[in-house]
Amino acid sequence: MGQIRLVWFLFLCLLGHEGLAKGVLGLACNWGLQSTHPLPPNIVVRLLKDNGFNKVKLFEADTGALKALGRSGIQVMVGIPNDMLASLASAVGNAEAWVKQNVSYYISTHGTDIRSVAIGNEPFLHSYKDMFVRTTLPALENIQAALIKAGLGKQVKVTIPLNADVYQTDSGLPSGGNFRPELLDLMTKIIKFLQENGGFITINIYPFLSLQADPSFPKEYAFFNNTASPLVDGSIVYTNVYDANFDTLISALEKNGFGRMPIVVGEVGWPTDGDPNGNIDNAKRFNQALISRIIQGQGSPKRRTPPDVYIFSLLDEDHKSTLPGNFERHWGIFKYDGSVKYPLDMGNGRALVPAKGVKYLAKQWCVMSPSASSSDPNTLAQSITYACENADCTSLGYGSSCGNLDAQSNASYAFNSYFQTMNQSKEACSFNNLATITNVDPSKPPCRFEIMIDTRKQKAARTPFKSSASKMEGIFAALVVVLGLVICGVH
Repeated sequence: MGQIRLVWFLFLCLLGHEGLAKGVLGLACNWGLQSTHPLPPNIVVRLLKDNGFNKVKLFEADTGALKALGRSGIQVMVGIPNDMLASLASAVGNAEAWVKQNVSYYISTHGTDIRSVAIGNEPFLHSYKDMFVRTTLPALENIQAALIKAGLGKQVKVTIPLNADVYQTDSGLPSGGNFRPELLDLMTKIIKFLQENGGFITINIYPFLSLQADPSFPKEYAFFNNTASPLVDGSIVYTNVYDANFDTLISALEKNGFGRMPIVVGEVGWPTDGDPNGNIDNAKRFNQALISRIIQGQGSPKRRTPPDVYIFSLLDEDHKSTLPGNFERHWGIFKYDGSVKYPLDMGNGRALVPAKGVKYLAKQWCVMSPSASSSDPNTLAQSITYACENADCTSLGYGSSCGNLDAQSNASYAFNSYFQTMNQSKEACSFNNLATITNVDPSKPPCRFEIMIDTRKQKAARTPFKSSASKMEGIFAALVVVLGLVICGVH
């Protein structure tokens, strides 16, 4: 019992990710847009509807997404990125301009059912070092004022998506929950403002991150249907960390006079790759139990009425930063192209329905040439590093879906990722004459060598980023591959 209490406390510390809510109708999810070759928005909206999602959260006011969602019957929470908070906080006129351009316009012109605006995304994370502490509340106040001026004060509500690290428990039990001391005054002001204006708290809960960050965390306790020892908190027994986390927030709210404050779970899910615990089996186990809870209208021990729960995420995103970990690009219940990763019962035996009408690039891949020589490992290393800095190689790491490939196949995977990201340009499959184009699928299940979506008639794909994380990913991949080639004597 003491171990579970300690582990639960560590979990809270490590997470760095309506009246009482009415019963859940339909399903809700996050639609992330950080992809080099995104699915066309109209295909995504159809994917949402085909799979019973009637609520969606966007992290930014994307024009294509907001237009496609118009008159779809899907309710929208539209987000404001953290880097916009300072501008919105500095002048109410900036907030009025944002609301006019990103809320009023889509509601009136396209019939988009925007129900809420999310100000920032986890702005009080420890890792942000108070960067957004002074701007979040003023931005919230100004957006609310702008909505009222636009005549949308009752129709569109405001919220702030928060990471679970805004609260803690000194006792290791949910009943001991309270907000972090340095945030207590600010959180009280924010919650009071939300309450007075009909808003709600949005909280992101990630049981997966406890396993990723703390090897001593009891794995079973991260799942809903498990064999873990329960956590006993007075008369309440907690059988999983999700409920314990949620009720720690309830305790924090109760202690500060907000016991009936509406709560929405803004993000919760499980990745399928990029980490030893991020795999198909674990993701299916967690998400199926999560969806079953949502469909059954199950709440937590302290709040039986279920909140809206936004599954994270709908689709994989190969353009996300990997600073938190390679798993960041693999949260989707669908692959990047809307194909089904694993079976899920979406209610009444209804299976996941894949995206329809997706157009792909040609059926060709870029692989390491059979005649290529590893006599110059520096050239090979530089080529692989370049490929992985500019494309997605996160499936190559330890415990990942392509982690057991031989060294030559590792190099081929990196080359192909870059080739596909560059829309199969012939020049993108050279790598100093180390690579060649083939029409034979080099995939080795469970490792899939992807063919990208054809987006050439859409908006130009975003330029691949070169964050410090992607550079390290590329260098690491190159070192592993070159070492393998040398040891194995591949010529």
